[in-house]
Amino acid sequence: MIRRLFRPNYAQKLSLLATLPLIVAGLCIAALVAIQSRSMAEREIQVLERQLIEAKKAELRNYVTQARNGFMHIYGPAAPDDQAAKEKVTQTLSAMIYGKDGFFFVYDYDGTNLVSPRQTEFINRNWSGLTDGNGVPIVDTFIDIARQGAGWHSFMWEKPSTGEEAQMIAYVVGLQDWQWAVGTGVFIDDVLASIASSRQEVENRVRRTFLYIGAITLVALILVFASGMLLNIRERRLADAKLKELTQRVFDAQEEERGRVARELHDSISQLLVGVRYALETVKRRISRGEHDAVAQPLDRGVDGLATAITEVRRISRDLRPGVLDDLGLGPALKALTDDFATRTGIDTEFTTVVFRNRLDQEAKIALYRVAQEALTNIERHSGATRVTMDLRGHAKGATMRITDNGSGLPPEQARSGAGIGLRNMQERMEQLDGTLRILSSRNAGPGKTLGKSGSGTVIEASLPLSHLLPPGDEVAAHRLP
Repeated sequence: MIRRLFRPNYAQKLSLLATLPLIVAGLCIAALVAIQSRSMAEREIQVLERQLIEAKKAELRNYVTQARNGFMHIYGPAAPDDQAAKEKVTQTLSAMIYGKDGFFFVYDYDGTNLVSPRQTEFINRNWSGLTDGNGVPIVDTFIDIARQGAGWHSFMWEKPSTGEEAQMIAYVVGLQDWQWAVGTGVFIDDVLASIASSRQEVENRVRRTFLYIGAITLVALILVFASGMLLNIRERRLADAKLKELTQRVFDAQEEERGRVARELHDSISQLLVGVRYALETVKRRISRGEHDAVAQPLDRGVDGLATAITEVRRISRDLRPGVLDDLGLGPALKALTDDFATRTGIDTEFTTVVFRNRLDQEAKIALYRVAQEALTNIERHSGATRVTMDLRGHAKGATMRITDNGSGLPPEQARSGAGIGLRNMQERMEQLDGTLRILSSRNAGPGKTLGKSGSGTVIEASLPLSHLLPPGDEVAAHRLP
């Protein structure tokens, strides 16, 4: 299982290739959406927090202003050591409580608490050096703010209604004549709870977005996987059909080649050997009758028949696999092929070529030779041509072989689409080597390419890429024909 997991087949590779970019894109989109959502939400939450805290501060300032207005008629004309006035002000501030936890406090600059109506245990005790649970100084900071006139301070303080510490914001003003720090505070745990709720809502939205993106990605993956499976099944069926067709064509080509060789052997070699046998039997009969002077003529016929048979065997062998192709190269092999074609058919045939600076590899030579062989066979059987030209040359893009005849030309595409396998074989040989095969009318092949007959003629152009030209080796190989 592990081996199959790390060695996926072609279908699995195709599925991975299709799904991995989708998964990566989904993850990137989800991450980008999450980052952007959190960033925008955090900015909005910070704005909201500032607005809520500013509202609390404005409320505190109003409370302190109202309290000062309530005792200014006492504080204003009083002397710094007027104990009666101080007593009236402390009583007034002690009575100013609001809400469940709101109250006013007073500390002198030495740190002694003078007013604390909701936490009376603080009164008349010195709280200099008092800090909250986080180590933030409280009373000393009140006194510093009061000495400077007025200001804000945030700290943790025990909430009278619950007995638990909560965040508080206090506004403190200084009564410099009496050296008092007077202030009030408001707990902002409701603000913090609202901010925490907003952040949690943002996280829930981001989580839902992730789920939505994940669901969309999953659906897309399922669709891609299903499409990949359908395409894979379809391509496999097409590949199986093409494989069966190719196998059948291979069998047809084998049978056609066997039939051709059988016809060659039957039509030429067999008849020649029968003639040789008849001549030898004639010689045998004449010798048995003592007619020694009459055996020369049948012996000559038998020798001529054997020579012709040997020539035919060599021709058939050359057609199957020409030795000159391996020994001298493609140029001499095609020259021999066209000379034999001209001798056998009587068709005027011309072959031209140039010396290649680079040599064709073995597969390219065999492919071009077989294309030429198939083309000449088709010309002989079907074209009715009287003249054929074959040109082979190398160029900057590779090598090209061009075969032109002045015959009747090929039938329309729809008429020859189901024709024999000769043209398909030529096409497949070129495609196997990344080459091209063009079949067109010689009238459309370009200026100067027609051969002057009334028929349209045919041009077969086989081209191979530069990758099939070998680099030059020794001096002999470098100047050898292709």
